[in-house]
Amino acid sequence: MTDQLRVRVHQWASGLDPAANRVRLSRGVTPGADLVVFPEAFARDFGEAGSDVSGAAETLDGPFAHELARVAAAAACTVVAGMFEVADDPARPYNTLLVGGDSRAAYRKIHLYDSFGYRESDRLTGGAVEPVVVDVAGWQVGLMTCYDLRFPELARRLVDAGAEVLVVPAAWLPGDRKVEHWRTLLAARAIENTCFVVGAGQPEPRYTGHSAVFGPLGETLAGAGGGEETLEVTLERDDLLAARRTNPSLANRRL
Repeated sequence: MTDQLRVRVHQWASGLDPAANRVRLSRGVTPGADLVVFPEAFARDFGEAGSDVSGAAETLDGPFAHELARVAAAAACTVVAGMFEVADDPARPYNTLLVGGDSRAAYRKIHLYDSFGYRESDRLTGGAVEPVVVDVAGWQVGLMTCYDLRFPELARRLVDAGAEVLVVPAAWLPGDRKVEHWRTLLAARAIENTCFVVGAGQPEPRYTGHSAVFGPLGETLAGAGGGEETLEVTLERDDLLAARRTNPSLANRRL
């Protein structure tokens, strides 16, 4: 167990060329952080709304996974980044967060974005309804993707499974009040679970940007604007423990 967790968030855009995205991945993973977080769909962007992404799907031992593992090992850190993963139905891949480093894992997005006029389930397969928590430098890190943020029960299940930090890579689409929703929900998940929350979004103009890191009492520890940006923040275990003493809402639940 360590007292600090050094987090780097890359609010970087991905494109439609997977090879170019792998180059950007390698440039963003350098020594100095324990946890490096890239947005959802970083291996290859969604493309225009409603696009078929099945041709961009890879296996968990494919080129993106191989490069992620390589750069994580070279920088002695853990890396989280989004990709499309081959599923049983080849026409509908998983929307997957890949974790590389000392801990290796894959989280398949549970809640597909069938909202605000979109139908993500028409072209993607939802993952198993199980929380995924990984160890990063002695910290327990829970994984969520984009639309998952709107479902507080998933965040609570992750915290019940031991998560002290929730990481939320996203490609949060723009629109009326969408930035306010994103920032408010990130803060709410932190406050109600007395945990750290790390939101890593793709930037404007296609998405909303505004990546942010919130502390366990809802304080903003770092925040980005709309464009490409990198955030660096150190999480303190003492702050987590103090917040849970001040606001013992997890202990006070009556189920």
